[in-house]
Amino acid sequence: MHAQALLWLELGGLILGLALLARLAVAWRLSPIPFYLLGGLAVGEGGLIPLVPSQDFVEIGADLGVILLLLLLGLEFTAVELRRALRSGATAGLLDLALNYTPGVVAGLLLGLGWAPALFLGGVTYISSSGVVAKLLADLGWTANRETPLVLSILVFEDLAMAILLPLLAVVALGGSPLGAILAVGAALALVALILAVAARFGEGAGRLVFSGSDEVNLLTLVGVTLVVAGLTEQLNVSAAVGAFLVGIGISGEAAQSARTLLTPLRDLFAAVFFVFFGLSTDPAAIPGVLAPAAALAAASALTKVATGWWAARRAGVGRRGRVRAGAALVARGEFSVVIAGLGAAAGGAQELAPLAAAYVLIMATLGPLAARAADLRPRGEGRRLQIRRLARRRQRSGRSAKQAPGGSAS
Repeated sequence: MHAQALLWLELGGLILGLALLARLAVAWRLSPIPFYLLGGLAVGEGGLIPLVPSQDFVEIGADLGVILLLLLLGLEFTAVELRRALRSGATAGLLDLALNYTPGVVAGLLLGLGWAPALFLGGVTYISSSGVVAKLLADLGWTANRETPLVLSILVFEDLAMAILLPLLAVVALGGSPLGAILAVGAALALVALILAVAARFGEGAGRLVFSGSDEVNLLTLVGVTLVVAGLTEQLNVSAAVGAFLVGIGISGEAAQSARTLLTPLRDLFAAVFFVFFGLSTDPAAIPGVLAPAAALAAASALTKVATGWWAARRAGVGRRGRVRAGAALVARGEFSVVIAGLGAAAGGAQELAPLAAAYVLIMATLGPLAARAADLRPRGEGRRLQIRRLARRRQRSGRSAKQAPGGSAS
């Protein structure tokens, strides 16, 4: 078969396969991330149907998927919201970092991966999946709960921590000196502070200046600016993903809402390609050998996330059930764990890092929604008692309304 024809057939089949996997995830009310990873394992080297001509295209699409993921994440927050979240959630965020970065580093060292891969594995276990958590909050009707702002502030802290961790990890992976690592972190902090200051003062004005009334012009402008900034930050040895994240933060107001609407379908497509590529670049034969340590790491880091949410909610005076929900909501790991693992593998990390991270994310992306739904279940009999109380209150309100109505009895 002609190579060009085979390329289109493979790409078309891959995207149709992604659609089928996404349909299964929706039907089973789970995150599609583990399905995409399994799909990548199936079409990678040693899989059921190895891709040949389209691997280069998939790799470029995967890089673009990471950039769009971080861009959309930055668009979710304004600079003012980020600064407010940092002030209110700094203590919980630091506890989250200490409790959930440590298990990955310790596990990496115990498994003999070495310091650099162990630091990347710490990033894998640290950061919750913003996408999975946000969907869970909406699906379970938790958005108005008292603990939800605490959960969101922890997620924001994690996302900003990424802007510092990624350049630091890149320097470590490349074997840079301690001074180089310090300079990289300093540059990242200065860049984040500059973007936050400029976005807070000029964000809406810049959005109005860049965006026009044409969706076509807006899409081309935003993607072009993001790719240019990503290239410049990559040239400065700061992750391209961080550059995309900062572009998103720099746009606020109506322009940010318009950008989210335009970019979300594009993000979903290339993010799915990214997860497939990560699975594709992982040897399926290596997965069984790391399942036991991945399961142990999943159990430990699930408990530390629950402890983080419980402590933050208790500190804010939230009740017992709200504390359980806060902890369970943070359990899921997903897109950013895979991003960090992919960067570690690309930077020459240990060969065991990619399969270990893939197995870990498969477990946690599935366990997270299940844990959240379990936290939402009420003890036996409580649901019935709640219904009785609601019915009693409804009757009481209707009785008061009848008394207050014209001609109602006062006795």
